[in-house]
Amino acid sequence: MRHQWLSRSGTQELILVFGGWALGAAPFAGMTGDQDVLLVDDYTRLDDSVPVLAEYDRVCLMAFSFGVASAAHWLNQTGFRPTRLVAVSGTLFPADAQRGIAPDMIRATADQLTTDSFTRFCRRAGLETAAPQIDFDAARNELHAVIARGPAPAYKFDRIWIPQRDRIIPTRAQEAAWVSQQDAIRSIPAPHTPFRAGQDWAGWIT
Repeated sequence: MRHQWLSRSGTQELILVFGGWALGAAPFAGMTGDQDVLLVDDYTRLDDSVPVLAEYDRVCLMAFSFGVASAAHWLNQTGFRPTRLVAVSGTLFPADAQRGIAPDMIRATADQLTTDSFTRFCRRAGLETAAPQIDFDAARNELHAVIARGPAPAYKFDRIWIPQRDRIIPTRAQEAAWVSQQDAIRSIPAPHTPFRAGQDWAGWIT
């Protein structure tokens, strides 16, 4: 797991963001708020306890895309309990034809990964900035690790955001995956990457 501070001013509230595959900080560019924001990604391994969490009185965890299942696995391994738990554009079943993405499609993405294919992926995801630079071998390994890890343990989420125009993890697959948590779901008219510059972090964790 990699760590990257998106905002750090010494507040007592942290938003811990489990980002999506290979996108890094790009989806969150220009977002604002008073909280400290720490991005973690690269889910090839999930053995990082993120020791800095002990410094905060309140930690809200917001998981995006493949970060949703990875966050649930990580919570199960570490025993950490966030103040609030939020899912955006993802499910607990990342490699699943009905409730995530078909495993064969994930393998094909990994095996055929090139600069051009990754640029197309970013465009389909609705990323408004240029495709970030990535380590292709590491990105392939991460996808294979996600498949091998399998479904995540069940967790009750405080909020679940499902984009209506998701071309990465199909909207219908997300709806099927979260059918038991209807009270937490909010549907939004957005692509897979629904964040926009100028948005306040607080709006996503309420």
